[in-house]
Order: sequence, then structure tokens, then C-alpha cells
Amino acid sequence: MDNSNGMAKELAGFLIKHYTEQLHSIILSPDPRLHYPLLVDFAELLDDNPTLAHLLFSHPAEYLLVFDEAAIWAQKVIFKDLKQWDNASVKDYVHVRINVSGSPLECPETFPSIGRVRVKHRGILLTLKGTVIRSGAIKMIEGEKIYECRNCKHRFKVYPEVETRNVIPKPTICPSQSSKFCESTRFNLIEDNKICHDYQEIKIQENAQVLGVGAIPRSIPVILKDDLVDTVKAGDDVIVTGVLTAKWSPDVKDVRCDLDPILVANYVRRMNEVKSGIDIPDDVIMKFKQFWLDFKNAPLKGRNAILRGICPQVFGLFTVKLAVALTLIGGVQHVDASGTKVRGESHLLLVGDPGTGKSQFLKFAAKLSNRSVITTGLGSTSAGLTVTAVKDGGEWMLEAGALVLADGGLCCIDEFDSMRGHDRATIHEAMEQQTISVAKAGLVTTLSTRTSVFGATNPKGQYDPDESLSVNTTLSGPLLSRFDIVLVLLDKKNPEWDAVVSSHILAEGEKENDNCNEDLKSTWPFPMLRRYIHFVKRNFRPVLSKEAENVISRYFQLQRRSATQNAARTTVRMLESLIRLAQAHARLMFRNEVTRLDAITAILCIESSMTTSAIVDSVGNALHSNFAENPDEEYAKQEMLILQKLCIIDEFPDLKSNLQ
Repeated sequence: MDNSNGMAKELAGFLIKHYTEQLHSIILSPDPRLHYPLLVDFAELLDDNPTLAHLLFSHPAEYLLVFDEAAIWAQKVIFKDLKQWDNASVKDYVHVRINVSGSPLECPETFPSIGRVRVKHRGILLTLKGTVIRSGAIKMIEGEKIYECRNCKHRFKVYPEVETRNVIPKPTICPSQSSKFCESTRFNLIEDNKICHDYQEIKIQENAQVLGVGAIPRSIPVILKDDLVDTVKAGDDVIVTGVLTAKWSPDVKDVRCDLDPILVANYVRRMNEVKSGIDIPDDVIMKFKQFWLDFKNAPLKGRNAILRGICPQVFGLFTVKLAVALTLIGGVQHVDASGTKVRGESHLLLVGDPGTGKSQFLKFAAKLSNRSVITTGLGSTSAGLTVTAVKDGGEWMLEAGALVLADGGLCCIDEFDSMRGHDRATIHEAMEQQTISVAKAGLVTTLSTRTSVFGATNPKGQYDPDESLSVNTTLSGPLLSRFDIVLVLLDKKNPEWDAVVSSHILAEGEKENDNCNEDLKSTWPFPMLRRYIHFVKRNFRPVLSKEAENVISRYFQLQRRSATQNAARTTVRMLESLIRLAQAHARLMFRNEVTRLDAITAILCIESSMTTSAIVDSVGNALHSNFAENPDEEYAKQEMLILQKLCIIDEFPDLKSNLQ
């Protein structure tokens, strides 16, 4: 006991020296009944007192309690200078939270993947990274009991055991360490000192993208207490530092009872703002800048070199590759004065005959995204796509589905038409409002789904151009309107196109040997393309220029005049889609300003969709769209045609002189 008090005073000195501001904030907080966190950097403790740092690492269950006592000691010392404040008081419930970021504990031995957790990690300060897939209800448990020995009157605390599902065991012998050992077995329970804690269990799962082919993502339950409760929800990326222990599995008839590993959390760090682990060195950024300097006079030729790197095994399909790039990059989220949000993420749907490469694009897009989930409409229920309530040990818990797990990334849904009607209805809110409202089994909450949806589906039977897209796909109009781009890939059996495609497929084997020496001016390799998409998405927030606003506004007005009354809502959503696609194209072009070129390219993407009335009928079948030999000249012709049909060519003197 004396050793514990001495250690507590030594740790209190460390807290006073380095964390006075946090202690001041806790002392001046008004409510003495709350549990307060005190965040301590392990790297700082290691520099100041390596011996204490080693003891904390090797025996965290014991020394974290000593650290909590030290926080109370430190408060008492500082409180003398703050007595004059009205709300100042020493708080009894302060918990030291250890942040291992930037310390040697970030090595593989103490920061393993969830699937590599073993018995050797038990009892040390362990850190795990994963995605929250399940969050339980918040409970109240008894944190400790105080007993008094009838013989020597020594008082001591007894804590609940995780192994026995938080049951507090009765003491068997007096733990007094005085000069004469008591060894009494009779005790009185002090009823007036009952202390309770908030308690919640969550489950985290390792990221499937960092695993090898065929590996199954592993998960582990995590216990949150006091101030950590309700800090994370399903779909959040977290780094949890705590103590690995085990508990007995529920007692079920005819099922063997085992010890299941569980992590008792000391500190939880949400990683939603820094989800990407893509490293972009400075020399790579310089390559990006030099690339656009080289294509300063032919920017669209440079853009096409980037687009050729998307699914290079599929020949042509320029329109599809452009749409995939714009969907992955996305626009800029807009929040007005009232707090209403307009999503920045774009959604893409490919409708096409079998064998047109839809699934190839889905898989390639998933690999390009830093966070992605692939599922099929046939194999997923609404719970598998959104969220479900599951019963675990007699308690209802929320388990995240594909859209929630893809928060901040890309959700790819193949066989989109195979979902049941109820399943399609559940993703309406997820796609437009970027949230999922849950009210299941008494659990009411809202989860984030800030994800881009990339769907692929086959038409119902033979595609009939005379019928609407809704009839051809059996997808409802409201659901189709949530997709920014809907591309229809029809196999028209063109002999010339078939000859070109077959030559490309046969030549693929010869190109594989030269992939390592590819120049960025021709085709971008996959690692560089992935870094580029992440870089422009993170560093550019384009704003619309006056020219771009004018072009988009006139096109929108023309669409509204030609639209029927029932399609009016669709064209309003189309305006938001135009802005998102124009911003995405500006990012793709390495710019912070949306120019006329970006606006017209967005119009061409919208016009490629069969869901709009083709005012500018100049695109043709998306399946047979190929890369132009001189894209800048081709664009100049398309720009002239569009501005003439929009009746605003007179507003651009440079183009008017060319026309004359």
C-alpha cells in the first residue's frame, strides 16, 4: 500500500508538470458527479520517467488505477490556487487516458491487426485498429465494493471480474499488509459507498482491404466505460488502446463454454477524419504538377491519359471511365446558413447487357477507393445494406451494413435490380441525405452514410429504347433520380467495333511485359492513379466561375422547359448533379476553379444518361464511346454546338469570332 501511494505521488508530480491546463479545466467543471478524462501521451511519460512508463505498459490493469489516484492527488495540489473560484472542487471520478500515438508502442508487437491477437498480448497495454460493426446498449454496472475486516478494521476495495461477466467476487482473506498479517475471513460490506459506472460493449472488425485474398476479417468485442461510453457508433473507424483479457461465453445448452478474448478500453480515438492510409510523397506531388505543366496547351489530352489508366483491360468506353473518375473524386459538400447539407458524393449506375464490363468497373473502382465495400443486391437484404438489430447474449445490438461500413468511401452494389422492393426503399435516405435513421428493437439512432454508390444492373429482358429506363430496369423513378449518372451499355453487334475490341484483347498479353516502363503521358499505372485521385479529392475545393454558372443555369432552364410536370423534381436534382460533376471535373483537371470546360463536360455526362431528355444529342451509345485522337479539337466542336443550342454563344466573344 505504501508503495502504491508513493507511486501515485510520483505520477501526480508528472501530471502537475505536464498537464496543468487539463487539471485546471477538470477542477473548474461544475458537475462533481461526472467522469472526466485526462489525456496523457505515452511518449511524454516515456521521456520523463522510463521506469514508470515500462510498469504502465507491462502491468496496465494495476498501474492505470494508480494513475487515476495520482490525478486526484494532483487536483488537491492545484486546488489550493483555485479556491477563490465558485465552481472549483476536486473531482473524484477522473480517468487517465493513454494516447500511444507517436510512441514506440505503435510497433507490430503492441499494435497488431485484430486477426493476429494472441495469448502473449494478454495483460499488456495493447492497441488495435478497426471499424465499429456493432454497438450495444448503455448499461449501469457496479464498479467496486468496499469491505471492512471485522478483525483489524482494514478497509479495501474489490473490483468486478470481466471473466465472470462483471460479477464482484466475495473476498476470501484480508489483504492487509501491516506488520502482523491479519488473514481474517470475516468482512462487513460498507453499503454507503456503492460506486456505479456506465458500461457499453461494441465490436470492432479489421479492414478487409489490408488482408490477403481469401482472408476473413476478424473482429473482437471492446468494453467502454464511463466517459468513453457512446463516443463511437457503427461505421466509425477507431484506434482503441486498452488491456486484453477474456470472459466466459454465454451459458447455452449443449454448447461448450469457452473463454472469449475481449479488450477493456482505456482510450478510443476516432479516425473518421483521417480514414485514408494512402501515402503521397512530395516527389509524387511534383510529378503531378509537372504533368499538368506539360499538358498546359492540351489539358484534355492530359485528362485522357489519366482516364486510360482506369480499367485498362477494357477497351474504349471513354464515357464510362470518365463517369467512374468523376464518381470517385466527387464534388464539394455544401452547408447553408440553416445547417442543411447538400451532398458532395456522386452516385453512378451502369445498366447494360451481359458481357459489357460492368462488374470489371465495379471491382476496379473498389480497388481505387481508399475505403470500399462490395456487395450484391441478390445476396444482401436491407439489413445487409443499411443496419440490422441482432441479439447477443440476451441484449439487442446494432450491426452496421455495407452502406454504413463504406462511410467516407465507395459502396459497390452488383446486380442492383435483384434487391427486393423493400430493400430498395431503405437506401433512398442513405443515398440522398447521407444518413440512415434506425428504429429497431427499441434502438433509435442515426448513422452516417457519406458514401458514393456505384451500382450495376442488367435490363429486364431485351432493352427496349422506346420504353423508359424505369420500365427496362424495374427500378423506381425516385431511386433512379438519386443517381447523378445512369449509363446504358447496349451491345448493338457492330462488326467494326468487335474487330477493334478483339484486337485489343489479344494484344493485352504483349503489353504486360512493358507495364513497368509506362510514362505518365500515355497511361497512368494503378498506384499513381490511386494516389492522384486521393490527392485531388483532399486538396481541391473548386468554386464555380461566372462562365460556368451561366452555362449550367441556361442548361437547367432549358431542361425545365422541356420536362414534363412529373419530371420536374428530377431536373431539380439534376442541377445539383451538374454542380457536383463540374466540381469533380475541376478536381480531375487539378484546379480550384470550375471553368466553362468543366460545366460543358458535366452537361455531356448528364446527356449520356438515358434518364434525361437528350437536348444535346451528340454522345451516342456509351458502350462504343472511344478516346478521341485529338480531344481538345473534339471538345471545341462540342462546346460550339452546346452553346448554340443554349443560345448563349453571343456571351462569349472568343467563340463568336471563331464561328464567324
